[in-house]
Amino acid sequence: MPLTSAALIHYLHDDLNIDQEIAPETELFSSGMLDSVAMTNIIMYLEETAGIVVRPADVTLENFDTVKAIVDYAHAGA
Repeated sequence: MPLTSAALIHYLHDDLNIDQEIAPETELFSSGMLDSVAMTNIIMYLEETAGIVVRPADVTLENFDTVKAIVDYAHAGA
């Protein structure tokens, strides 16, 4: 199933209990909203939902700092 911004935002709110408003361009990690534990959970979610394998070298702010970047990364890896 292709990952969407709406599905990822829903996951962040419901599964990671983030109560702040999140838009596709909201900085998740560089703003301090999320931490390394959240990153691990997001990676597992991506691998299960998008059916991709996230390589350690790909775990960068460029690929994971916003919902849009995460979705774009997932689509490129699918």
